[in-house]
Amino acid sequence: MIWPLRRKSRRGMARIIIDGAITGSTRKLILKALRRVEEREFPALLVRIDSPGGTVGDSQEIHSALLRLRNKGVHVVASFGNISASGGVYIGVAAEKIVANPGTITGSIGVILRGNNLSKLLERIGVRFETIKSGIYKDILSPDRSLTSDERQLLQSLIDSSYDQFVGAVSEGRKLSVEEVKGFADGRVFTGSQALDLGLVDELGDEEHARKLAAKLADLDEENTRLITLTRPKKKFMGLLPGGSALLNFYELIRMELGNSGQALWLYRP
Repeated sequence: MIWPLRRKSRRGMARIIIDGAITGSTRKLILKALRRVEEREFPALLVRIDSPGGTVGDSQEIHSALLRLRNKGVHVVASFGNISASGGVYIGVAAEKIVANPGTITGSIGVILRGNNLSKLLERIGVRFETIKSGIYKDILSPDRSLTSDERQLLQSLIDSSYDQFVGAVSEGRKLSVEEVKGFADGRVFTGSQALDLGLVDELGDEEHARKLAAKLADLDEENTRLITLTRPKKKFMGLLPGGSALLNFYELIRMELGNSGQALWLYRP
């Protein structure tokens, strides 16, 4: 939900929240909010990220939109919450500065692609697929058979290309060499404190610390600058029930697993 905003303001600071897996719906919500930041001419933007990552293309579009805002003079600071991993990092490195809690789970720089090989199960229950295709790779990652060696090599090249894009973005955003980034970009996760030592974040602190940093960068009053949130997380009724949060997290995991089978993901999978 985007809250209606009408008047331009140079005295307030915009805030957007990226919460949960990064998907197409997340991208639409965030891009709409970022257009509001530009229309209202906010001098600073605080991006609160609490996400395990998500789809490659959606993460890239948000990353690019943040860079465009910076090119127009908006000071962007990212605040990493409980978790900001994989695609969350990709979005975060578009910021001018990154602030993380000491215990934030971050990192997981890399790409994953998974398909579901159900051939044994289908054989057991007597189900067979009859496939007619225009090319030998058209049914790659079909659930009724294993990958061939050529298919595995083709998909690996796709993953390698996506990985290089990720490493390049981190290298540019954090002003680290590609070799330095590849030294820790193997999928491992870090605490915020460890990420600071690696140069993946700039400072340790909570969201209020990040807000004051953004105000300082934009030459705003650090104590009295209004924080205007342009996004609101959707209300999730299940999360209000006893044990609902665990069920909701499980549901999100299954939904991402099934809905993105066969897609390259920048996603932390604990």
